[in-house]
Amino acid sequence: MRILIAVFMLSGMMISCNKEAGRGGTSSVYGKVHVYNINGIGDTLDEFDGMDEDVYIIYGDADETYDDKFSCSYDGSFRFDYLTEGIYRVFAYSRCDTCDDGITPVFKTIEINEKKTEFNVGNIYILK
Repeated sequence: MRILIAVFMLSGMMISCNKEAGRGGTSSVYGKVHVYNINGIGDTLDEFDGMDEDVYIIYGDADETYDDKFSCSYDGSFRFDYLTEGIYRVFAYSRCDTCDDGITPVFKTIEINEKKTEFNVGNIYILK
């Protein structure tokens, strides 16, 4: 009986040690925001790196509320550090002429499955 209780307690401790996606790890996610300035008829007026654009990250895939935010550097780059293994959604808001509120999120989803790894989500292209 004592052995059964000990096995049950050890298995419970092992299950409780599994971390959800989020901060506290050794991995990073990075990328760049690139902006297209479009006029009312859809012509590209100019394009540039997304300096000071806000980029958001959601820990896991079951939530719609962002967990952290980063304001892009002068070259449109962003980086989220100290992430654990799990699924992450990174996004920036883009202009949307057909949306009720005038903006829509542009998502990139990645899965971190190794410690001490850097994941490049590439460019997030948004309209202004």
